[in-house]
Formats: sequence, structure tokens, C-alpha cells
Amino acid sequence: MKTESKRSLSADIKSGRKVKLLFLILFLLLIIFLVLDVFLGSVSIRASDVIDALFRHTGSNFETIILKFRLPKAFTALIVGVALSLSGLQMQTVFRNPMAGPYVLGISSGASLGVAFVILGFSSGMTLDSLHGLGNWILVAASWVGAGAVMLLIMIISSKVKDIMTVLILGIMLSSGISAVVTIMQYFSNETMLKAYVIWTMGSLGNLTSNQLNVLLISVSAGVILSLFSSKWLNALLLGENYATSIGLNVKFARTIIFVCTSILAGSVTAFCGPIGFIGIAVPHIVRILFRTSDHRVLIPGTILAGGVIMLISDIISQLPGSENILPVNAVTSLIGIPVVIWVIFRNRKYSGSF
Repeated sequence: MKTESKRSLSADIKSGRKVKLLFLILFLLLIIFLVLDVFLGSVSIRASDVIDALFRHTGSNFETIILKFRLPKAFTALIVGVALSLSGLQMQTVFRNPMAGPYVLGISSGASLGVAFVILGFSSGMTLDSLHGLGNWILVAASWVGAGAVMLLIMIISSKVKDIMTVLILGIMLSSGISAVVTIMQYFSNETMLKAYVIWTMGSLGNLTSNQLNVLLISVSAGVILSLFSSKWLNALLLGENYATSIGLNVKFARTIIFVCTSILAGSVTAFCGPIGFIGIAVPHIVRILFRTSDHRVLIPGTILAGGVIMLISDIISQLPGSENILPVNAVTSLIGIPVVIWVIFRNRKYSGSF
């Protein structure tokens, strides 16, 4: 017995060291790619000029590019990666479905519908650039409501349909239905409203004003805090509702808080950056592979770090540094996420409803 206890203790120590090492590596990668995202871009700028713009404020043209565009965009990429990855992790746990994600199951489409109601339905002169103060909060709140409504509907469907591919197909159909509603709204909207919405649908990390970035930061920070607070609930729900109830968890209350958290995270990003796909579904699986655990006390901080790293990498690639051309960031995240999704489908081809 003593020998087994010593072996178990030794294994726990090694596991703890591995987790800390992985956290350290991810944190260092996060800092490295955050810096690279500021230094690299479609316009070639010498490192010395970037440093001058950041610390000496010489008033050069490069200073405008660095401080008004690259730096806010890098922080936006970091926030977006954290928010979408965390929302995907929570959805996969609550739905007990490895294919769950805000983009795949139509949550982002629901958020888009909320934004469409604001931009297309209320003001012919409203654009993202014209939103200030309360207007930003109205936009993000509408996105939360749309995301939450779709998530609730998917939850109801998942409780009755256990087959993973059927739920996935229904999510895609729901997303298509929402797109049809938005298309009808676009058809009846005037030219100004339509132009504002089409520009928004293109998705971008670099078009946020300082006020919008502040609203996004506050909203995502609230979602992250709720996520950290709900880690024990997610561990319990991962083992099923019966187990969660047996240990005294109020399942209905826990689900509600997690729903609110996920809606805030996915809805906030969609409101200001447009629909960004595959980060939410891919990153949680990458983190599970790295840490080899299902403990959300490890997965949540790991997902925060990995989500930020992967979104920063995607943003750097989309800039095609030195080429004076820019790719849509959605194209890059899709190329990163799709292979992970394909791998998950093949790994779970014999999936029977348990996750």
C-alpha cells in the first residue's frame, strides 16, 4: 500500500509539473505572438521604428499605424481568441458534444441576427463607426440575446436527439434559417443600412473604435470571470446530470449561468468583429490533447492561453507580412480549425451520445 501511495504521489507531482510547464510555455508564446503581431503587418516597418512609436512618441507616420491600428488589433485578436475558445469549451461540456461550437451550431448566427435587428431595423444612419456609449451596449446586448436564444434552442434539441451528426446538421439548418431571415431584412432595408451591415459581416479585428474595444474588454472579462467560477459545475456536468444532482448541484441554475456566460463571450465578439469561425470548436480539443485531462480547473486557463495564441497567429498570417495584402481572418481560422474538426469527426465516428 505504501509503495502504491508513493507511486500515486510521484505521478501527481509529475503531472502537476507538466501542467505548470505547459502553462508557462503557452504564456510565453502568448507574449511572443502578441509582440510579433505589433511588429509585423502588411506594411513593412523596421523594428527600431516600431519601438520608437511605442515608447518615444516621435510623431511619425509609423506611430499612427502602430498605436491606432496594430496595437488595438493585436489586443482585439487576443480578446477574441479567449472569448470564442472559452465559449466553445463550455458548449462542448454542457451539450456533452465534441462538435459543439458557437460557429458550427449557429450561436454566432443568432448573435448576427441580433446585430441585424439593430443595424437594419432601427436606424437608417447607424453604422459601427457611429455607435458610441450606450449605442455600443445596445448592439452587444442584442447580440447576447440572439446568441442565447439559439443556444437555448440547440439545448432543447440536444436533450431529445442524442446523435452527434444529427445535432450538427440541425445546427447548420438553423444557421441557414437565420441567414434567410437576415437576407429578407436586407432586401427590405435601404442602401445605407444595407451597406453598414454588409461591411460588418465581412468580419474584422482592426475596425474597432476605442469605445468598442473597451466594451468588448469589459464584456469578455465578465464572461471569463463567470467561466472560472463555473469550473466545478462544468466538471460535474461532464459526468452527467444525474451525477451532478447527486452531489448537490442545482443543475438548472448552473446551466443558466453557463448559458449567460457563453452568450456574453460569443455574442460580444460577434457584435463587434463579425462571425469568426472554427476557433471555438478547435481550440478546446487542442488544449485537451496538450494537457490530457478533462478537469476544467486546468482546461479553462489552458483554453484562455491557447485561444489567445492561436488567434494571434491567425491575425499575423492574415496580414501577409510585407506583401501589402490582407487576407480575411475568417479564412485563416477556417484553415486552422477545419483539420481539427475532421480529426474529431473521425475519432468519434462511433460516438454514441456520451462525451
